[in-house]
Amino acid sequence: MAKQDKYDQQILSLLTDNGRMSYVDIAKELGISRVAVRDRVQSMVDEGVIEKFSVVINSEKAGKEISAFFEVDCDPQYLVEVAESLVNKPSVASCYQMTGPSTLHMHVLVEDMAALETFINEELYTLDGITRVESHILLRRFKSRTGLKL
Repeated sequence: MAKQDKYDQQILSLLTDNGRMSYVDIAKELGISRVAVRDRVQSMVDEGVIEKFSVVINSEKAGKEISAFFEVDCDPQYLVEVAESLVNKPSVASCYQMTGPSTLHMHVLVEDMAALETFINEELYTLDGITRVESHILLRRFKSRTGLKL
């Protein structure tokens, strides 16, 4: 895989800020041709640097008022089974295996506290193999993965 140069990095930064930015506008910003931008973007897609283009949704404005993070410890033999079950839950925004004693880190988005309680009691605690659950409710976001600063 080729290393990205300064133009590739600038293209990635511009697309991170605005995934709908046209190749023409990127080219004007960087002082290179539209064709060069198109070729660079396509190359980064082909190399897997850009996995996909997507929309970032403001979960609160979309009706998901509660953002909660969970650390879920599992018996090692149940880790994959628990993870596969959790990722199929509509409320689960992301789920990762973390270092530690067979730990999953999970981000959940729900409408309200009642929905969070339902998720915990009916969808999480009912899974076999979970040994410990720790949860944290988001109070305020200062920066997100997309770089958005509030």
